[in-house]
Amino acid sequence: MTDAFAESLAVVVLPAVGGGRLENLALRRWLARTDLQQASAPGELLSGILKALNLPHPDTALGALRMWGQTGERPTVWIAAADPVYLEPRLDHLCLHALGRASLPAGDLRALFDHLQNTVNDGAKYSFVTVGTCSYLRASESIATAAVPPYVVHLDKPNEYMPTGPDAAAYRRLVSEVEMALHEHEINTRRESEGLPPINCLWFWGGGYAPEQRAQPHPPLFADDPLLRGYWLSKLAPARSWPGSIAACLDESSTGFVAVAPPDDDPQLLMSCLQELRRALRSGRLSRLQLIFRDGVEADILRQHSWRIWRRNTERLN
Repeated sequence: MTDAFAESLAVVVLPAVGGGRLENLALRRWLARTDLQQASAPGELLSGILKALNLPHPDTALGALRMWGQTGERPTVWIAAADPVYLEPRLDHLCLHALGRASLPAGDLRALFDHLQNTVNDGAKYSFVTVGTCSYLRASESIATAAVPPYVVHLDKPNEYMPTGPDAAAYRRLVSEVEMALHEHEINTRRESEGLPPINCLWFWGGGYAPEQRAQPHPPLFADDPLLRGYWLSKLAPARSWPGSIAACLDESSTGFVAVAPPDDDPQLLMSCLQELRRALRSGRLSRLQLIFRDGVEADILRQHSWRIWRRNTERLN
C-alpha cells in the first residue's frame, strides 16, 4: 500500500478548465490559491492517474487491458488497440487527427473492420475485431506498436510517436496495407461528402499480452473508461461506473477514490464537481485532492491552501 492511500485522497479527472470555462468567481479564487500546473499537452489518462497515486505504469498491453475493461474477461492472446484516425497531408509532414468514438457510428466501424479483415488479413497472422465502439488488432506474433493512444498525438506529427528500430518494420508494413485498403472506401467517400474527415489509417498502440490478475491495493474507481476499468480489474480492485456526481462517490467511499467524470466539455458539470470537492475538503471528508483537467491543467490541493490569500494563480484558468 502506498503513502497515497494513508490519507483521504481523491484523484479526479474533470472537463477542461482553461479558456474561461469556469465562470464561478469563488471557485476560480479557490483554484488560484492551489498548486496549479499546465502540462505541455494532455497526457495519457491512466499514466496521469497512476502517477498521482504513486503507482507504476504498465509498459505494455494497454490495448488488452482496454478490451478486458469492455468485456470483463482477460484476453489470452496478443492484442493492440487499433483506433481509426485521419492523417492529414500538410506541406512537409502528416498531421494526425484523433477521431472521437461519437463521430464514427458502430455500424460504420464494423463495416470498415470487416473490409480490413477481408483485404489485409494474412492467413492467421492478423485479425481485425471490434468490441462496441472500440477496435483492436489480434496477431499471432507480437509486433511493435505506439505506446500512447491517438488523443495524445492529436494535431501532432505521428512519426514522433511511432515505434523505431528494426522491430518497427512490421508495424510500418501493416500501416501501409491498412492505408491502401481504406483508400476510397465507400464509407470514406460518404464521410467526405458530408464534410467529415476520412478514416484513412489506424493507430496501433498498447500492444501486448494482458497481465495475470494480481491483487494490489487501489482506491475504488468510479469511471466508464474501459482502459481504466481493465487495469483495475487486473489488480482485483473495486471498479464501478461513474455515479453521476462527486457526492455519490463520497457516499460509496469516504476514505478516498479515483473518479473520472464524462469527457464532455460541460462547464456545468465542471462547476458542480468542483463545488462538491471543495465542500468535501473543507469539511474534512477529504484531506487532499489531485485534479486532472482534460486540457492538461493539474491541481494538487490541500485544505490549508484556502489560507493562501496572497496567491492568485489564474493564468491557467483564462
